[in-house]
Formats: sequence, structure tokens, C-alpha cells
Amino acid sequence: MAGPLCPAIFAAAMARLGPFEPAPRLAVAVSGGPDSMALALLADDWARARDGAVLALTVDHALRPEAATEAAMVGRWLGAIGIEHRTLRHQGARPASRIQETARHIRYELLVAACSAEGILHLLLAHHRDDQAETVALRLAAGSGDGGLAGMAGQRETAGPRLLRPLLDVPRDQLAATVRARGQPSITDPSNADRRYQRVRLRQDGVDADELLARAGKAAAARGEAEHALAAAAAELVWVAPEGYALLDGAGMARLPSNVGLALLANLLRMIGSAGPYGPRGEAVARLADASRGWSRGMPGATLAGCRILPWRGRILVCREPAAIGPDVQATSGGIVRWDSRFTIAVPPGVPISCRVSPLGIARPDSGAISGVPGPARPTLPALWSGDRLLAVPTAGWSRTGHGPGDAVFRPRRALAGGPFAVV
Repeated sequence: MAGPLCPAIFAAAMARLGPFEPAPRLAVAVSGGPDSMALALLADDWARARDGAVLALTVDHALRPEAATEAAMVGRWLGAIGIEHRTLRHQGARPASRIQETARHIRYELLVAACSAEGILHLLLAHHRDDQAETVALRLAAGSGDGGLAGMAGQRETAGPRLLRPLLDVPRDQLAATVRARGQPSITDPSNADRRYQRVRLRQDGVDADELLARAGKAAAARGEAEHALAAAAAELVWVAPEGYALLDGAGMARLPSNVGLALLANLLRMIGSAGPYGPRGEAVARLADASRGWSRGMPGATLAGCRILPWRGRILVCREPAAIGPDVQATSGGIVRWDSRFTIAVPPGVPISCRVSPLGIARPDSGAISGVPGPARPTLPALWSGDRLLAVPTAGWSRTGHGPGDAVFRPRRALAGGPFAVV
């Protein structure tokens, strides 16, 4: 039987994921299961030794009636040992299909938003060695290339916190032993035994973890090289505007190796299009890349993955597709709202109670405030409205009230090119 994880081994894993600021503040995603409870305990010890602190975050997906009670229990357990805890509850509709995938997407959205609101730079996730092997097995069955077979990255940059997985070398049994050694209770999620889910069937039937992880290591090395090439191409060929659109050097993209060019275009679509859990299909991206080579001025371009893509003054303009923009968001005076999963908007004080954030659409502020924005991108700009009256366009610094325009920061859920793929 495996023994508990040594704090020194955990500290070494964290060191590989650095750097961290003095007195680091970490967020830890805690479901209440033994894996995440072990991570919370280990991370708390690590942070306290460096004069830092941990905020534990539990997501209630509202999928099971007992979830709220379990989240409250996790909060009591962690509070008893001095770890700050918060429950994040999903307020939207229950997913009707692809429940596990959709729940994962909801979870990350809530966790990242909570970290951003708290100014926390690092979000720790409890994925471990067995999870990694199962992930590789699933992607192998789906026919993934090196990008998928590399498995989960030890770290990933987002527009908010860094996602860190310090336990990818640690087997599940060792984490269970860690909570047992501390006398720490944990929760068993019944969905982890539900054979309707492919991952559960893999876990119960068993996988050859050593063989799968060796394969993942080779794929990760190849993916790391590809990530470096992608980051270099993005820096050279793409200009991202604070108004939420981008200009791509199409001729430069055509000169790239095919895999790098297609990855660059796919990532750009995911960033501008506010992609959900599923990005554009590879075949669709390849067709778009081929078609764009024949575009000339005045051609209508195409739409894909929530984006409009068209030729613009010798480059390719990628902007949000107006029909794909998310719902209006109620704007509270002096508050901060998230709109279309792309913009974080600081609402000016003194706006009417009826104020909302909606697309600018066909409205035009005066004084040429948006004259520098390409015409196709203008309708997609975030705007403050009261009924049918346009109050402000925060990205343009324009307002027709005495309260100022507020502020809007383009912060998409997916970065164009994060840091290199980390193998830990």
C-alpha cells in the first residue's frame, strides 16, 4: 500500500511550476474527494511555509441535490484547519447532454472568474498520474495526434490565473494515503462509479499507466516544440486589438509549416470567438485556411467558431460574429461584469438601474470615437445601454453621460499562445 506524499516531493513539484511571488496566494479547486483534499492540505502547508495562504474553491454544478450540502461540509472541514473556503454555484440551466464535459467547462469558468476577482495568480488542480493515463487513453482512442497524446499540461497560461497541476507524477493511491494519514475525511462522488461515462469504464477496467505515460512523454516533447513555434508565429503575424478583434498576416501564415499555421488560426478563432469547451474542428480550420489564400478586397469571407473572418487591407480580419454574441448583461452602477466571455467591464458609477451591456450594433457614437476600428468589428463592441439609449462605449472611452465611459478589458477565456507546454 502506498504511503502519504512527502512534503519535500510536493515542494519540488511546485518549484518546477514557479516562479511564485513572495507570500504567494494560491487557489485550490476542491471537490471534497481524496485527491483534491490532499492537494488542499499539501498546498496549505507549502503556502504557510512561505508566509502565503490558500483559498479553497468548491464548485456546485447544481447537478445533484446533495451537492450543496457536500460543499458546505467541505467548507466546515477546511475551516476547522484554517483554510479559507468558498462555494461557487452554477446558476444556469442543467446540461442535457455531454454532462461531464459541459460540467468541466462550467467549473473552469467559475474557478477562473473567482481567481480573477480575488487577484489570485495561481489555480491548483488535483489531476494525478492515474488521471493523466486515463486522459491519454481516451485521446488515443479518439485518434489524437501529439497535441492530445501529450495529456494534460503541468501548467497552462490563461487570461486569468495560471492553471497548475503539481500532482501529475503522483498516483491516486498515494493521495488517498495522504488524507488517511492526516485523519482528514473526504467525499465519494457517485458519478465516479457510473459506467455510463467512458472515463469511468477505463478506470474500472484498468489501463497500462506506464506504457501510456511513456507515450505521453514523447508526445509532450513534440508538443512543447510546437508550442514554442506557435508562440513565435503569433508574435510575428498577429496583432490583437483591445477592442476584441485581430489582424492576421495571411501571407505569413501560408509560409508557416502546415501544422503551425493551422494551430495559429485555430487558436485565433478560439480566442476571438469566445470558444466553449469545443473548438473548431480541424477539417473546418484547414478549409478556411485554404479558402483565405484566394481572398481579395471586398470578398465576404467566412464565419466559423463564432467569428467572422474576411480580407481587410492586405491582412485577414478576425472579429466576433454578431449573431454569436452572448446575452445582454445587467450592469450595476460601479460594478464589474463579464460580457460575452471576452470582456471584463468596469461600469461607471451613477448609471441608471436599467443599464445593461449589449453589443454596439448599428449605433454610432459621435466624435469619431470608433473610426479606427474596422467596420465589420464595430457592431461587436461592448456598449452600455439604458433601454434604446446608448450611454457609453467603454473600449472607445466615449460617453454621453456625465459619469464617464467606464472601462473594458479584452480578456478572452483562451489565450492566443500561452507559455510552453510543461512536462512535470
